[in-house]
Amino acid sequence: MKRVAILQSNYIPWKGYFDLISRVDLFVFHDDLQYTKQDWRNRNRIKGPGGTRWLTVPCGADESRRICDVELSEPGWQAAHWRRIVASYRRAPFFANFAPELEGFYLGRQWRTLSELNQFLITHIAREWLQLGAEFRDSREFDLTERKAERVLQLLGRTGATHYLSGPAAKAYLDEASFARAGTALEWMTYGPYLEYPQLYPPFEHEVTVLDLLFHTGPDARRYINAEPIER
Repeated sequence: MKRVAILQSNYIPWKGYFDLISRVDLFVFHDDLQYTKQDWRNRNRIKGPGGTRWLTVPCGADESRRICDVELSEPGWQAAHWRRIVASYRRAPFFANFAPELEGFYLGRQWRTLSELNQFLITHIAREWLQLGAEFRDSREFDLTERKAERVLQLLGRTGATHYLSGPAAKAYLDEASFARAGTALEWMTYGPYLEYPQLYPPFEHEVTVLDLLFHTGPDARRYINAEPIER
């Protein structure tokens, strides 16, 4: 059996994104798709003494680009994001465990594109900090020619998938009969309910970056990622 998930990269995503990764053998970044403004592609939320706030990577106003073509040319955002992360989480019990490496991500290198930034951080967090075993690949490796739902089926065929784990939003446009004809089992991800963890500055908030979970729980973070079983 080979279970595959396909999803656009997001900026330091929430724990549900990593819950999905934890349940598959192969995770494919699907970034050669239309970039959408005011979405999770270039922003996420942190939580500090004043409540939640957005961290947004400046990407310009042009919407006629693919995610993988979004260049990061505006200076200063990396240092600003790091300052805000430090201000929000310096008192969290495990912040010091991750701070040196994370500081290097923000201050030690210049990110060229949004995809490069997102994919690097997601892969590193999954493998190094959460110890997840999924393989990561990029949809651009597969020379895809189809569009929409047929594109997903084409990609799954080229990865050798036997099972496709999809987010629940795709129920609106994926045809289960097409997957049955292709011999690929279609499964639906269920996000949550997730356990709460000791979080600074109540009330508790689930919909924040996974960094919040890591800074508060450290080596126990995996306990708070997996929730309900997959819907088949």
